[in-house]
Amino acid sequence: MLSIWGMARATPILAATTVAGVALSLWLWHENRALRAELDKPAATGEATAEVSARTADPWQSPTRASGPQRSGAVPELPGPKEESRLARRARHTDELAEMFGRAEGETPDQYRARVMPMIKAGLAIPRQRAEDMRKEAEEKAHVTPQQSAQLDRAFDKVYGDAIDYANKAIADGELSPYERNVAGWLDFAGGLGGILTDAQTQIGQVLSPEQVKAMSDSGFEWGEYLGLEAPWEQLEPPPLRKQ
Repeated sequence: MLSIWGMARATPILAATTVAGVALSLWLWHENRALRAELDKPAATGEATAEVSARTADPWQSPTRASGPQRSGAVPELPGPKEESRLARRARHTDELAEMFGRAEGETPDQYRARVMPMIKAGLAIPRQRAEDMRKEAEEKAHVTPQQSAQLDRAFDKVYGDAIDYANKAIADGELSPYERNVAGWLDFAGGLGGILTDAQTQIGQVLSPEQVKAMSDSGFEWGEYLGLEAPWEQLEPPPLRKQ
């Protein structure tokens, strides 16, 4: 059984996994968009390539003329594509993320928000809907009343505000930066975010009975995960310009 205090101790871990989950969802959204762009290319390109290939004789497989001399010898092997090392791939992904979520030279904060925030909102849309569905199902099992649910939402407004203020400070200080890998900074941020979400546990315990808290926990629902996804991350301040 997870008590209020047991859930509180687990919250920093949930915060860390939530941050990773948000980042992953945004990355997958970006990869999916790139894949769709490839699939949307006109099929005529492939057909034209096939037609050209069919018209072009392979000098190693067929004679240049029906009555001419035949070529012989082993077919030369072209070098295969050079494999990308794991470190090189990570460096490339870092550059791609910097391009997506960093500020371009001369880009104003308003221009950054118009470019990036819709992408963040789109990346979080499906996880948020799933979190809402899970909360609704868990509240039904715990017999949470509509009045209690609304009371929780009002209490969470301050939690969200504190989380956004904390994240904005981390962005301004460079602890959370789109330009470099800073695992230590990310973990430190997740720990602080866990502390903020832990404070919400006290407020939950003031609205719900211990039996209701247990019933929601037993259903598999996690408040830390829910709050981490529902925070209005699309309201974050843009990062500073990249230092040259």
